Amino acid sequence: MFAVDRRVLAKLEPVVKRVLIVDPNPHAARLLTDIMKGLGGRDIIVESTGKRALQAATALEPGIVFIERTGEELDGEALAKALRRSNLNCRRAPIIMVTAEATASTIKGARDAGVHEFLRKPFTSADLFKRVENVALKPRDWVEAVGYIGPDRRRFNSGEFSGPGKRRADRPATGAAAQAETRDQAMRILAAALDQFDNDPMQAVRAIREQAATLKTLAMKASDSRLAIAVGALEVSMAGGPPTKATLAAPIGTLLAMAPPEPIKKAG
Repeated sequence: MFAVDRRVLAKLEPVVKRVLIVDPNPHAARLLTDIMKGLGGRDIIVESTGKRALQAATALEPGIVFIERTGEELDGEALAKALRRSNLNCRRAPIIMVTAEATASTIKGARDAGVHEFLRKPFTSADLFKRVENVALKPRDWVEAVGYIGPDRRRFNSGEFSGPGKRRADRPATGAAAQAETRDQAMRILAAALDQFDNDPMQAVRAIREQAATLKTLAMKASDSRLAIAVGALEVSMAGGPPTKATLAAPIGTLLAMAPPEPIKKAG
């Protein structure tokens, strides 16, 4: 194990103190356990199946999760999606997927499952530390849609990834541009959530609540009273009883009408 500055370890501590490792290979799980202990891991649980992993996540509430992509009774991508769509307190915990198959399709599959990082076997302590440091110290915006739930895929950090997310033009926007980008994404997710409401009502409602909170914050920052009133109307419609597609259509339609003139592409 290589030396890590104590100040860095102190910053990692909130994330690494509770660790869930899902890997049917005991030797691989032991290696991960030993490295994470060196980084400050205190409570570390190892499970070999997806079902037991979700049960462990409920009890442990891990700050970080390592998932092997495939194994007997284990589908890593399905487990990541299940965790993201659950009501567990740790549903937003960073997930690092570990596998010996680092192909373009497996990396894309991990990213689209809501995984934060991708780690290829065999790996070194330094490789693992880099991934842990990324998820702990370089947080990414959270996307709560219907088709996708997880960290912003445009900011995929994995050193294994060399696709569009590595282009200079895909770097995070700042200032007014960042606010416009956030507002545009929220509007697109609202449109998609309403469109897909009947397929997954629970997640659609969760996505709509998240976008309402995002737009409310933007309205306050920009002193945009028109946007604030429209968001308020959406919040009222969601507070008056179980939301339905019919009760949400009008307030969401009002918000979408405030978007830029170009067509809003459905997201999530």
